Parts: sequence; C-alpha cells; structure tokens
Amino acid sequence: MKQFYKEVIRTIEGDTGAIATIIFQSGSSPRGLGAQMLIRADGSAVGSVGGGRLEAEVMEAAQEVMEKGHPKRLEFHLTGQEVADSDMICGGEVEVLLEPLAPQFLDLFKGLLELLERDKRALLFTQLPPAPWGKVLLPERGSPVGTLPKERVEEIQALMEKHPELWQQQRPFSMSLKPGVHLFVEPISSEPTLYLFGGGHVAQQIAPLAKMVGFRVVVLDDRPDYANRDRFPVADDIVVEDFARVAERVPVEENSYLVIVTRGHMHDYTVLKQFLRSPARYIGMIGSRRKRDAIYRRLLEEGFSEEELARVHAPIGLDIGAETPEEIAVSVVAEMIKVRRSSHR
Repeated sequence: MKQFYKEVIRTIEGDTGAIATIIFQSGSSPRGLGAQMLIRADGSAVGSVGGGRLEAEVMEAAQEVMEKGHPKRLEFHLTGQEVADSDMICGGEVEVLLEPLAPQFLDLFKGLLELLERDKRALLFTQLPPAPWGKVLLPERGSPVGTLPKERVEEIQALMEKHPELWQQQRPFSMSLKPGVHLFVEPISSEPTLYLFGGGHVAQQIAPLAKMVGFRVVVLDDRPDYANRDRFPVADDIVVEDFARVAERVPVEENSYLVIVTRGHMHDYTVLKQFLRSPARYIGMIGSRRKRDAIYRRLLEEGFSEEELARVHAPIGLDIGAETPEEIAVSVVAEMIKVRRSSHR
C-alpha cells in the first residue's frame, strides 16, 4: 500500500485524480471490501476494484467526479444481464465510493504514508455522502489530520475511547456515528513482514514473489555468501547471523510471517524452537513429513505442546504437487496469502 499512497500524493501534487474504494460488498465479487483504485485525469490507473464493466463504469464516472470536485456513490448488482456482458458472473452486490483528490487531502496522505514508513497504526475515517463529505486520519498515538470539523473529530475520538477494541480491526468496516452520519473506516498498518530463514534456491524464488504481493521481505542466513544483495536484490533487509541467535535479531509481531527453509534439519529445528511461542501470524517449515515428525518429537520431549506444534504449516505450502524451487515458492506464497486473507474476514 505504500506505493499506492505515494502515487496518490504525486497525483495530488501534479494533477487531478480520484480514488475509487469498495465500501460495501456482499455475495461473490471480484474484489473485497476496501479494494481501491487511483484514477488519473489522463485515464491511467493504479490498482483495481474488479475489472470488466464495473471498473469501466467507475473510471467513466471518475471523470465527472474530478470535474465537479464532489464524491459519488455507485451501486453494482453483479447478476444477470449486467454481469453477462462483462464476464463477471459473480452474483454479488458492490458499492463504490468515488472521491476527488482535493489539495486539502495532501497533508492527510503524507501523514498516512509517514505512519506506514514508521510502522505505526492508524484509522482513516471517511464521512460518507449524503452527509457532508470529509476524511480524518486518526493515529493510535498522535494528533488527527483531515478535513472533518473539529466537533466531528471529537465525536470519533470519544467513540474510540469507548471502544478501544476497534484499534485491533484489520479489515475495513462501516459504522454509524449517529443518525444520518455514516463512516467508512480503513485500518492503516504496515505491510506484513516475511522473515526468510535460509538463503538457498527456494528462498531466492520466494523473496521476489512475496515482495510482488505486498510482503516486506527480510532474509536471514549464517553464510554471507548466501545472505547478500546479489542473491536477494528485492529484500528490504538482509541479516547474517548464526541460526541459534536469530531470535535476537528478529522482532516478531502479530503481523510477521516466518518461512523456515534452511539447509538442514538441525537448523530448521533450531529456528523453529525459538519462534514456536512467538505471536507470528504464520510459521511454515519446509521438508517431508518424516523430517517434520522427527523435529516435532524432539520439541515435545522439550516441553512444547501438540497445540503449539499444530500452528506450524509443515510440510510448507499449499498442496499443488510442487517440485521445483519455483513451484514450491508459488505454493508457499499462496499459502501465506490464504492466511493473510483469512485474518481479514
């Protein structure tokens, strides 16, 4: 999402544009709640809200939104004739909010990007039409920034004090602040971090694929010849460390994904043991069931429980019959996407 918001900022600074956001979705649809697309005045776009006829109508309506400077809500019923003409036989309903990228939002989006760069959390509130349209970015720690009136921001802050559990939301949601005032809320948080333990051939294929689908990538190995920029040009960070001490170098959080693909059973065991009780969202370990069972027996003898071991994806990856490093990478990243999306439902 960082790149998306960078493009939003560039558009506000140099041209006119609009943002399309799915604010309601039911049944089956090509994209989920919160999916976004940036549309520029020249007709170019970044992101997607579903493709086909839906997206074509959104882009057409975006020109009017840019010209008039007012938001617009579009409803789509993805059934029957409307869908058949667009190859989008989904059978669901979607509502899209189109917002012009007004200059007064520049500070808001710059603040949003800064929070992402600093791995800070925030909620972005959009007051939906027909109420007076506006937005406010509310950091978990810090001052709000946006275009909503002070009294509305104070009402939102009071609501958050009453319901602090809303900070834990990972998926966009809608809420009514009071009769006639409806808000669409987008959780803003940093990209999930993938920690790749091992710098071999499989890791080399996983890293660019994971980066492509929105993971921050950190590679760890005890060999400088394997953990280096030449082998992993897309990695956000590279750590050379003994596997027995990697826990000292890895700040595992709930948004962390751990992929253990070292060069041997003992190294896999050493890494897994350190993170089995971590809050990581995903832990996967490469290898056969025989190897997995041998490692699990040892961990059980050392006091770990069956429940703790059950959280590990081993053998790693979705079962697609993968054999080559490239195929294994596809199965692993697909499984991480599945876990990531399941946490958003």
